[in-house]
Amino acid sequence: MSSARFIQVDEGPLARHTALAAEAAAGLLATPASVSPKFFYDALGSRLFDAITELPEYYPTRTEAAILARHLPAIADAALGATGPRPTLVDLGAGSCAKAARLFPALQPSRYVAVDISVDYLRGVLDKLQLEHPSIQMLGVGQDFSTRLDLPADVLADPDRKGGGRSLVFYPGSSIGNFDPPAALRLLREARAVAAGGALLIGVDLLKSADILEPAYDDELGVTAAFNLNLLSHLNRLLGSNFQPRGWQHVALFNAQQSRIEMHLQARHSVDVRWPGGHRHFTAGERIHTENSAKWQPAAFESLLREAGFSSVRRFSDERGWFAVFLAS
Repeated sequence: MSSARFIQVDEGPLARHTALAAEAAAGLLATPASVSPKFFYDALGSRLFDAITELPEYYPTRTEAAILARHLPAIADAALGATGPRPTLVDLGAGSCAKAARLFPALQPSRYVAVDISVDYLRGVLDKLQLEHPSIQMLGVGQDFSTRLDLPADVLADPDRKGGGRSLVFYPGSSIGNFDPPAALRLLREARAVAAGGALLIGVDLLKSADILEPAYDDELGVTAAFNLNLLSHLNRLLGSNFQPRGWQHVALFNAQQSRIEMHLQARHSVDVRWPGGHRHFTAGERIHTENSAKWQPAAFESLLREAGFSSVRRFSDERGWFAVFLAS
């Protein structure tokens, strides 16, 4: 039986840590201050996000799962029409790999390529998945595709020359909403290049009223607040900074003009934040912008897919029209 392989595309651990620290420090010094949402996901942050997906207010995960379950035969038929049988399934932001694994019975992929910011996140789960699906070649790839998705050519090649179809790129969870429109277009174009004549299957959160959107990012139990505040603890370890999370509060709001939810951390009082080589003074009420989550009109996102070079687009949605899964080829 074959075993999963692992590749870290970006620099080694020390260089990667240095680059991430420099990126975080630059964000803190910007006007206004901002930090990429990728810094949410240390070990505790990942567990907190898993808890968020179980909250009654947080509809995206369960709504997307219901769409995929209900429409999977039609989605698989359309996807395989674009890729051919036994495609390579490329999973962006794979994490636990659970969402992609639910597609295996319908797609019967020849290869599964799980992409996440660090290959170490993938080792345990991908080894377990390989035992459960010994006929599927599995590869874990460490790459920060928030800045560029550019997989090495041999990642998509079939080392055993068993054939198989083209690639289906899978990007669930509406994570595309973390990107502003130009960056989203850039990523979609790069996903099209990775698909190389295959297809893209992507989850997209749709525009709806603020009284539905805001509680999804500011739940009654405060789990999302803990998730946001934990970012400061992560920065302390990454930068050697002196953030005191109790001195900050979680803010989530719907920006109607930009059609997006925004998350911020707001200083409860005046504070000096220091780290080796840098510092910043925050006044009471000043914010650090930690996340955008764009909410799309279906026609607008379809237009973005076509601008990225996809010529055929199908949309699958729930009955309320809250969420959509697009298949673009």
